[in-house]
Amino acid sequence: MNDDVRNIVLGVVAAGISAALGWLARTYLWKRRLRRKQAFFGLPENAESLLVVNRGAGGPELTVMRYDVFALLELAALIKDCHAHAQIIPHDAARQGFGERTEFCVGGPASNRRMAAHLASLLPGVRVNTDAEPGPERGSFQIGSERYQVEPGKEEYALLARITVGQSQGPRPVFLFCGQTAITNQAATRYLARNHERLSRKHGNGSFVLLLKIVNSQAYGPDVVELVADVTRAAQTALPAPTPARNSHRAS
Repeated sequence: MNDDVRNIVLGVVAAGISAALGWLARTYLWKRRLRRKQAFFGLPENAESLLVVNRGAGGPELTVMRYDVFALLELAALIKDCHAHAQIIPHDAARQGFGERTEFCVGGPASNRRMAAHLASLLPGVRVNTDAEPGPERGSFQIGSERYQVEPGKEEYALLARITVGQSQGPRPVFLFCGQTAITNQAATRYLARNHERLSRKHGNGSFVLLLKIVNSQAYGPDVVELVADVTRAAQTALPAPTPARNSHRAS
């Protein structure tokens, strides 16, 4: 074998080794990224999860509002990327505790009983005004001592939460997407889809509650979302019970 042939063979071998090492490195990084994503969502390979949504008012069949369908599509893509499976169930048919399966709960407490139960038990520092009558406070959030009113189509808020409930309850988290309007539910799911890696780096696999502001949804839809604050501590601290009014009687 002359020098030219030997150099060609060595070049081919070196190129093959470099390609193999590059493929192994990319595969390792992809698998590590996948494992982190699966851990954050509590969705190991072939795991089962729940998508809890509102039941429409049109009848006994499961019907879902348009923006909530879009929210489910955002979540379904995340679940599929984790190589896991999802079951869609209406809010009034979800009867299970925490930790057995990852749960994604979409919708405000006025139309989602499961969300109302989660807020009461998991986030006692949050109150949502569910008055049926129109008014300035309708749909407003109270988180700790702060209030956030809704201006439909202009300035709306949503809560995005990842909650874990003790190791004895299992490793599967509950994700809450509680918006003041239907489009803000989708905005919260889209924010999670776009920012889950950053949230994972910041919060690990622990609990967090974020307050999001959706700006001018009538023009921008669910795309323009601002992080207002991390309200985890306030949301998990029970609000003081309202002080009953005392009647004052004057002696005659």
